[in-house]
Amino acid sequence: MKNQKKRSARRISKIIKRDGSIVTFQPFKIENAILKAIKAVKGNEKLAKKLTEEVIDNASVKFNIPSVEQIQDVVEDILVKNHQDRVAKAYMLYRESRAHAREIKEFFGIKDDLKFGVNAIKVLEERYLLRDEEGKIIETPIEMFRRVARAVARAEKVKQMEFEDKFFSLMRNLEFLPNSPTLMNAGTKLGQLSACFVLPIEDSLESIFNTLKHAAIIQQSGGGTGFSFSRIRPRGDLVKSTKGIASGPVSFINVFDTTTETIKQGGKRRGANMAVLHISHPDILEFITSKEKEKQLSNFNISVSVDDKFMNALQKNEDYSLINPRTGRAIKKMNARSLFDAICKAAWKTGDPGMIFIDEVNRKSQLPWLGIIVSTNPCGEVPLFPYESCNLGSINLTKMLREEDSKYSVDWNKLKQTVHLSVRFLDDVIDVNIYPFRELEQMAKANRRIGLGVMGFAEMLILLDIPYESNQAIQIAEKIISFIEKKSHLASMEIAKEKGNFENFEKSIWKTKTKHMRNCACTTIAPTGTISIIAGCSSGIEPIFAIAFMREILAGKHLFEVNKIFLEKAIKEGFYSDELMKEIVLNGSLKKVKMPEKTKKLFKTSLEISAEQHIKIQSSFQKYTDNAVSKTINLPNNSTIEDIKKAYLLAYKTKCKGITVYRYGSKPEQVLYLGEGKKPTKATIEFTGGTCIGKICTF
Repeated sequence: MKNQKKRSARRISKIIKRDGSIVTFQPFKIENAILKAIKAVKGNEKLAKKLTEEVIDNASVKFNIPSVEQIQDVVEDILVKNHQDRVAKAYMLYRESRAHAREIKEFFGIKDDLKFGVNAIKVLEERYLLRDEEGKIIETPIEMFRRVARAVARAEKVKQMEFEDKFFSLMRNLEFLPNSPTLMNAGTKLGQLSACFVLPIEDSLESIFNTLKHAAIIQQSGGGTGFSFSRIRPRGDLVKSTKGIASGPVSFINVFDTTTETIKQGGKRRGANMAVLHISHPDILEFITSKEKEKQLSNFNISVSVDDKFMNALQKNEDYSLINPRTGRAIKKMNARSLFDAICKAAWKTGDPGMIFIDEVNRKSQLPWLGIIVSTNPCGEVPLFPYESCNLGSINLTKMLREEDSKYSVDWNKLKQTVHLSVRFLDDVIDVNIYPFRELEQMAKANRRIGLGVMGFAEMLILLDIPYESNQAIQIAEKIISFIEKKSHLASMEIAKEKGNFENFEKSIWKTKTKHMRNCACTTIAPTGTISIIAGCSSGIEPIFAIAFMREILAGKHLFEVNKIFLEKAIKEGFYSDELMKEIVLNGSLKKVKMPEKTKKLFKTSLEISAEQHIKIQSSFQKYTDNAVSKTINLPNNSTIEDIKKAYLLAYKTKCKGITVYRYGSKPEQVLYLGEGKKPTKATIEFTGGTCIGKICTF
């Protein structure tokens, strides 16, 4: 009793912060930290208060004015003494991750007011936070979200401040994030907020180089560009004006690639392009193999545009006509299977080309009376008309769950509210956007196309206790995206009643379905990339690519990373150990690691999941997506050309609008390398968790 009274009399009232300042000691912060660790392992939350009292009593005896680090040491000691080993491990791992994050923030001079992890801080520093003329960061993450919310809400004529606050909360809580150009440029002089554009290319030098100029301006502002080169006359064809011969579309794609390499999008985003060539073009074989040389067209994804006529000829093993786009005449025939074999062989070697099923794209067009779509944005998720652009944003599905009695379920009401507010946000972007040139603004406001998608799908499945490779995953995919599609359309209708229909409404499918529609299309599944790093979730609808790996965060320094949901499960279920983590990082997956089969099944990584399941998931999302779906069918290194063929045919059969594959190790440079039991699995800072391991991603 005497000791207890003595401790009470000496209870600490001040604490030394890490910057050396002395401030008032706040016990609730200790209790919150302990409670967070207890919750991570699903422990007894009632212990938090008792453990906090022990920490304070112990620290009061040891120190007059303790430092933050000394208090944290005491917390660890008290947890261990009370046999709370799993809670102690969770607390120590969180403490370690925060220490790394502080190191990064101090290095770059970032004030982190949202307590982001290391990767998010690095991404924010590199691409998003504003700098002064000397290159010094001048805003915090919260200030960034406020800047964006304020700029976008200016489109609202009524209740502008109310919508600013709603948009801010949506982003601050990481429930929804817009595409990178919006985060980077909203509220700045540049003000270009759209992610992607498609530009026309006609068969003349004037058209080609005018488009090149426009592409350079767009890329400098942070946007990605897509082109169809199908109208350019083939190599060796006559050029009447000079009596010379044409160099063909591939030569001009190289010119565009060199320009992109020079621009480097202001150093914030690497250049990203899509080159499309129709399967009937006489130079199609040159195009198919154009990326087989190392570092060739390094700023382009390439896709072959195929029609139903070709797919029918392929099925029947018939010839297919190659047509000179200048004359419209067939100049030769090729066996359809030979062409298909060439596509699949090149994709097996390099990951390119992908395929765009162009007739399916146009069958599902919301604007069939406006013309034919011939190209997509760089990752294929938005087929666009010439000069059309799209504003993208993604809902973090891990934030759309509720937890009751240690069980997760979808919070449909929260998802509905998030969809409605996100649609309004993306529609407002169209009005506040500063377009690089007039044609882009005209098309954007005529169609008002937006692309609301999702991220964190893989982790949502895990929290729902659903393996990615299961029929249940396909069912929940359809349920989620059909709900989002329906609610996004209702949101667009409501906004249209208030602000009016999009200009090309009478040329759209909507004129026979409703009196009101603000946006010609509402939904898209994008790869998300760096915004999923900020949100702390998996990329788009991709599976997890690696459970644990080493990431290079500063020159020569690596940080151990482990999937946070797996880590929480390992601690909670009592099978966590440092030795286990080392074994996983050497393999990148759980396949060769001893642990419960149920856990292995739940945490299957991308290369362990069959191509068929990858495509079924993509098809399930495409079924209820207005635009298209970006997804990479990641394949193991030992996959065959025959495997690629089966994947492409299944994608066509299941009504996907396009497909891209990547065979692990088929490019000399990747953003992640699996250890395969020998060396640690390693990732570069560009690794975003899945879809872009060997492809060009717009982020």
